Formats: sequence, structure tokens, C-alpha cells
Amino acid sequence: MKFRPLHDRVVVKRIDAEEKTKGGIIIPDTAKEKPQEGEIVAVGAGARDETGKLVPLDVKVGDRVLFGKWSGTEVKIDGQDLLIMKESDIMGVVEVTATLKQAA
Repeated sequence: MKFRPLHDRVVVKRIDAEEKTKGGIIIPDTAKEKPQEGEIVAVGAGARDETGKLVPLDVKVGDRVLFGKWSGTEVKIDGQDLLIMKESDIMGVVEVTATLKQAA
């Protein structure tokens, strides 16, 4: 199934947090908080301003974003847990620098 959000909404796939702390302690699934970081998998066409002109979104498919703890509506599409939220619920885009990409 293909899903396209409307207007200024985006579909986000959560990116799982690390399973252990920097000190090496493994965190069980029951104690983990839901991650507040995700990857954009679909975007709407954009919002309309007061004059009716289409204003495109600042995020695009593939962007890695941070969002609020209680943001969005959880849905399951094709067996995948996804979030649908307005672009305004996104706090920012995480940009990976070239040095970090080489280290990975």
C-alpha cells in the first residue's frame, strides 16, 4: 500500500534508540522510552497561506528529524509502526556531518 499524507502532514518512521548506555549498561525494552528521532518516509504537498498559495514543506523524504515526545498519531501501515504529524510538530532536522559519516 502506498500512503500520501495531505497538506502539511508528514509520515515518520521512528529510529530506535541505543540499547545500551555509554557506560555499557543494557536497557531492557520495558524500560526504554519511545525514541523522539525518526526518518521522514512521506510528505504532503504543503500548507496554503492566507491567499491560497501553496507553501512547500521544509522537510523532505529521507530527512532525519527530532520531534516532541507526544507528537503525532501512531498508525500501522503494511506492518510498520509509523507516525503521522504536522510539520510544525517537528523540532528540527538532524544533519550528519562528513566526519561522522566516515566514522560510521
